[in-house]
Amino acid sequence: MEFFTSMSEGTQFAIQLLVVLACLFYGARKGGISLGLLGGIGILMLVFVFHVQPGKPAIDVMLTILAVVVASATLQASGGLDVMLQIAERILRRNPKFLTILAPYVTCFLTMLCGTGHVVYTIMPIIYDIAIKNNIRPERPMAAASIASQMGIIASPVSVAVVSLTALLLAADHKLAGFDGYINLLQITIPSTLFGVLCIGIFSWFRGKDLDKDEEFQAKLKDPEFKKYVYGDSKTLLGVKLPKQDWVAMWIFLGAIVLVAILGIFENLRPDWGQIIKNGQPQFDALGNPKIDRLSMVHVIQMFMLIAGSLIIIFTKTDAKKISGNEIFKSGMVALVAVFGISWMADTMFAVHTPMMKTMLGDVVKEHPWTYAVMLLLISKFVNSQAAALAAFVPIALGIGVEPGIIVAFAAACYGYYILPTYPSDLATIQFDRSGTTHIGRFVINHSFILPGLIGVSSSCVVGYLLAKVAGYLPAATEAVSTATAAAPL
Repeated sequence: MEFFTSMSEGTQFAIQLLVVLACLFYGARKGGISLGLLGGIGILMLVFVFHVQPGKPAIDVMLTILAVVVASATLQASGGLDVMLQIAERILRRNPKFLTILAPYVTCFLTMLCGTGHVVYTIMPIIYDIAIKNNIRPERPMAAASIASQMGIIASPVSVAVVSLTALLLAADHKLAGFDGYINLLQITIPSTLFGVLCIGIFSWFRGKDLDKDEEFQAKLKDPEFKKYVYGDSKTLLGVKLPKQDWVAMWIFLGAIVLVAILGIFENLRPDWGQIIKNGQPQFDALGNPKIDRLSMVHVIQMFMLIAGSLIIIFTKTDAKKISGNEIFKSGMVALVAVFGISWMADTMFAVHTPMMKTMLGDVVKEHPWTYAVMLLLISKFVNSQAAALAAFVPIALGIGVEPGIIVAFAAACYGYYILPTYPSDLATIQFDRSGTTHIGRFVINHSFILPGLIGVSSSCVVGYLLAKVAGYLPAATEAVSTATAAAPL
């Protein structure tokens, strides 16, 4: 092993980076839980071959994932999610002409409420049915809805990505003045995300040919079997009388989210243990106010998500055995393992090389803030997870001198796995569109999701930058031209 440890730091870094990338690429290629498991190989190589001291996995993030996933899975098992879907369907079917605008907002809001984009699977057949029965090209609302469902993650009060980013920013050595965490982040990400979803809807309204003018589609309709397949049985929750317990479960879950938001806004409602004392000295913030050792929002979310799940179990007839077997729980556990393996591997590697990276990349990112967004976007594609991308890259960015305000401004860039059509929600959307208009192109990269994704994330980043500027999170030295430049690489 001395052969590797005797190399220069730059050479060691290059080899270690190749090891990490190989684990990420192969894990992403195998899919599922493999991404997190492959992190173990990376850690083993770093520790035993290069004699790097092991880093720390993102424990707070992992525990939050566990709490949120259990609560959301309990909601699904109780039938509370069906109530949300029924309300969403009623809105869509009453306004079919505006389906292309409304559908992405519906999926975005469902994600914001539940903390996961996987709720899109249940609403997508309904969107298709409304589109095809109203002669709307299904690709328009369906591709937009799939993208919007993932964009909603960074705007969700109970998403792993939001909690992760908040925890990372609050734990940074260089604190962001005026940024107290959870609510401050959502004040930037919610409006910027909603603007991005609007841009997606407007673009999608005009994309592709109308069905009656699409020669390829009309030719296929001449086949009676294909026509029956395309216009087959309707998928609907309307007219279904859901049990009272389903409504109780939904209100319990929404009530927990409201209480979390209230505790985030009014921090004085949270317990505190007096002023923080460090090395015998009282600590003060940038404005000279005492720093209070207050219950963190990370712990608040963990508590209230567990409480929400337990109250649903107590006050409804939910079968607890069904919780661990549904889609939300399974996908959440995959995310948990992914964050565990990736965050541990990334922290192990980059912590030891932070000074060198700061020297190499610090000035570049400071002069061109949009490069942070591009790198985060690409990492997100590698790991296919917004929370994992943030856990892997934000500590590195903070370590090399990226301003925390830039990280807040470009939070939307953590969603980049639309670049290739490999994410489950996109693949499922293609299958749900029986008309075949939502598709993967001949060159793979030219698929139905690439343009809505680029437009949505780019516009969200631009608005996020402007809002962060107004909030005073960005340093005065940051060039104003970066606002216009930020969208170009995305």
